[in-house]
Amino acid sequence: MIHRLAIDSVELAFGELEVLQGAYLGVQTGEVVGMLGRNGSGKTCLMKIIYGVLPCRYRTLKIDDVYTRHAYRQKGLIRYAPQFNYVPAGVRLERAFEEYDMDMAGFLRDFPEMEKCRKNRFGELSGGERRLAEIYLALAAPVAFALLDEPFSLVMPLHIGRIKELILREKENKGIILTDHMYRHILEISDRVYLLANKGVYAVKNADELQRLGYVSWKS
Repeated sequence: MIHRLAIDSVELAFGELEVLQGAYLGVQTGEVVGMLGRNGSGKTCLMKIIYGVLPCRYRTLKIDDVYTRHAYRQKGLIRYAPQFNYVPAGVRLERAFEEYDMDMAGFLRDFPEMEKCRKNRFGELSGGERRLAEIYLALAAPVAFALLDEPFSLVMPLHIGRIKELILREKENKGIILTDHMYRHILEISDRVYLLANKGVYAVKNADELQRLGYVSWKS
């Protein structure tokens, strides 16, 4: 079944600071949608608004043409991996998979080197190991949509490649929105890419357009 998510007319401000004005973004099953933008452009805020944990001045969020307020409250609908650690440090790795109703065997097939960590608490994992597990818990979850904030940060180059393979596999069953400062990975893995700039959202196709819009230079 194809599921569709669309958020439109997003108006977000913090005091007198206008962050987003009339922003639009959409994704459906089978798509990876990338978001790029400089710090403070509203990428993380837009993900939180979609997820339903950040209030804003105005927004219209529809999932399968149904108005939705707090998407995270609906079971099987959406998972969000923020850019910071979100699984408590005291939780054991294998326990986290139980709590999230996920099969740890699948994780270990994709990342067999994590077998040695299954009894470890999240606070005992390295930064890269912890990030890898948290990205997997959101990306491979049995949900309609996944939001990934900085999925390629803090992980080894080898794991970046595997995460990209996992994204391509998982998009067959869900819609994925992701953002990362490693913009070349976003361009490579995404079906569509948007740049958040000047309080709006602009569709881009390649690095040339990112340069034209002032996001990258030829030296990047």
